[in-house]
Amino acid sequence: MFCISVEITFLVSLRFAACAGDQLQGSLFSDVTMNLTDLNWSAVKSLSKDTPVVFPVAALEQHGRHMPLFTDSMLLGEIIRRVSERMNDRALFAPLLWLGNSDHHLDFAGTLSAAPRVYLDLLSGFLENFIQHGFRRLVILNGHGGNDVPGKQAVFEIRQKHRQRNDLLLLFATYWHLGGKPDEVDANIQQQQMGHACEWETSMVLRIAPHLVGDLKQAQAVPFGNAFSPATRGWITRERTEPGHIGDPTQATAQKGETLFQVFTHDAVAFLERVIAWDGKSWEG
Repeated sequence: MFCISVEITFLVSLRFAACAGDQLQGSLFSDVTMNLTDLNWSAVKSLSKDTPVVFPVAALEQHGRHMPLFTDSMLLGEIIRRVSERMNDRALFAPLLWLGNSDHHLDFAGTLSAAPRVYLDLLSGFLENFIQHGFRRLVILNGHGGNDVPGKQAVFEIRQKHRQRNDLLLLFATYWHLGGKPDEVDANIQQQQMGHACEWETSMVLRIAPHLVGDLKQAQAVPFGNAFSPATRGWITRERTEPGHIGDPTQATAQKGETLFQVFTHDAVAFLERVIAWDGKSWEG
């Protein structure tokens, strides 16, 4: 039997717990994980300031006619759940920020967005908060493509502001860009890059919340296309897709979804291990 519960506070918190048979046991708030929401201020103050602080960020935006608006946050929430259980108390996890930079999706009803410069300031504020608290290793872990540009700009600008220091590690990473190649793990996976409400995302939602996936028989493949690559083109979603998805969701299965979760979780854990292993001063990581 499958069960899923989501408890959201409207500003910036998300508690996400899922269970699906023997392979999805445990809670995001287990005894061995370290979550900012569960600690008092003195407990946070007493932590080693070399403890990585992870800020998960995602979105609430349209995902075609067959997928829920909360897709990005659900998927990153599940990855964070798995990662936090494997990290135990060696990293501190802030609550997931469900609001993202989704202006390019605003032609589709239901999308909520923070404009790029607003979002940049929001992420910069998170980093500044924990620099003020004394922490030195801050990681924004992203689950939405639209957050990429403002997220990278935020870590760049904050580093310039604190340029006199040589002990700060400020990082922004998107979970599907951490090196894993799901199609090499499972040859049945056709897609080789992240799309939108595509084979990858649809498979992962089928794995944790199949009741939220619509009729895939009504969906048609939307090609990724070539938007003047290798240049970066300014775009809005309706230029690329009428139904809202990009890729081929008809290829999705729950089994593929589990493979994708395992690959992306492994990548994120390996990345945080590198953060922990950093010597505190060098360029290499």
